Amino acid sequence: MSHPPHAQSGGAGLSDRMDRIPVLTRQHRVWLGVLAALLFFDMADLNSFALVAPAIRDQWDLTLGEVGLITSASFLGMFFGSIVGGRVADRLGRKPVIIGSVAIYSAFSLASAFATGIVDLSIYRVMVGFGVQAMTVVLLTYISEMYPKQIRGRIQALVLAVGLLGIPVMAGFASFAVPRDPSGWKWVFVLGAAGVVAALIALRVLPESVRWAAANGRSADAEALVTRLEEDARRRTGEELPPVEPRAVLVSGSPRELLRQPLLKRLLVLSTYMVIATSTGYGFNAWLPTLLVENGYSTAQSLSFTSTIAIAACPGALLATLFIDRIERRTSLMLINASFGVLLLVFAFVTDYTVLLIAGILLILVTYAGTACTYTYLPEVFPTRLRALGAGIGNGAGRIATVVTMFVIAWALTELGSETVFLVLGGAACVAALVIGLLGERTRNRSLETISETVAGVDGAPNVEMRDR
Repeated sequence: MSHPPHAQSGGAGLSDRMDRIPVLTRQHRVWLGVLAALLFFDMADLNSFALVAPAIRDQWDLTLGEVGLITSASFLGMFFGSIVGGRVADRLGRKPVIIGSVAIYSAFSLASAFATGIVDLSIYRVMVGFGVQAMTVVLLTYISEMYPKQIRGRIQALVLAVGLLGIPVMAGFASFAVPRDPSGWKWVFVLGAAGVVAALIALRVLPESVRWAAANGRSADAEALVTRLEEDARRRTGEELPPVEPRAVLVSGSPRELLRQPLLKRLLVLSTYMVIATSTGYGFNAWLPTLLVENGYSTAQSLSFTSTIAIAACPGALLATLFIDRIERRTSLMLINASFGVLLLVFAFVTDYTVLLIAGILLILVTYAGTACTYTYLPEVFPTRLRALGAGIGNGAGRIATVVTMFVIAWALTELGSETVFLVLGGAACVAALVIGLLGERTRNRSLETISETVAGVDGAPNVEMRDR
């Protein structure tokens, strides 16, 4: 069989060899720890402003609209970070973007501690958002490409579970530091800069993605790495690995391919889902401390409430490991978003603190079980040559929509009240459930190349992606 000039046989062979490995090797486990550490600091930084917003609002005498402006600045940066980070990762590799983006958000988190007003803080938060989301999108892509198909969902969930510990750690630190000093919020941003330590470790430990390296003329390094993984797997199982059928894979691609079917449909469905789901999820998380204060709770009480329910984030991601590789991703996401919408109704109609606390814990559980499924699904539906960019555009659409959502929530909170805010967010979550459940792709236990095989003739060339076994 002859292939077009931009096809290469080695990449798909290495991909298939990666997918046949039946166990986690020693190197897989080391990577898991490093990736989890990177996501730990990412998650901590992502939620830092929401935790200190009430204190900054009091110290700087900000309006709700100005708080929304600073919050939206982060999401504006996330939008550009998702797309730019994804495209650069498809061109230059996954590893350099992961390292570089951590350096960016760490530097500007530290700068946020020295902000003197709304303008400079907003600029710093734009850059923090840029780095945080560039890192997240490419890290998810990296995991999907470096772990076998039968367990990549659980690996995404485990990395997320450890990473999510950054949320209660940061919330707990904020509840300790902020009430004790009018400028205690500054130390929350200082802690957010510690991610650079994990980046330095990743620089030494993480290899380049095998799929990306093989598809971009670096097959020798990728071959050596896969051989080591196979040898370790043989030692652990005491058995020979299944035979491999070499297959070809496209090694280059233009972003214009995303405007042609079937990638266009996948991109539109993913982007629509991310717009709705991200807006509702972050709308709840980012505004919860302020919404509680508006309902009569003190700043200390709202921070205590937030830090308490945040403890459920890690168990929520771990909960996903029970079903993420057993139930189709789109089905899981449909059920999770519907549950999220129902639980938001409790916040709309109930005022009892204990009931709200229980509902809040359940909300965080389903939110982060859903996040694990979303993080797994995002990079799965695009081919290697456009995987990070496609995931970045879908994810970025959600972030830019959240910019608008922040202002809408600020207006609705002032004009309509918190009950209406929770009702609208709940309804939107149910719409997201329908979108992904009815229109999403089937990805569970399928190799990335098999998922991509329907992307045929995108450049007028024959399909040279992996075929189903």
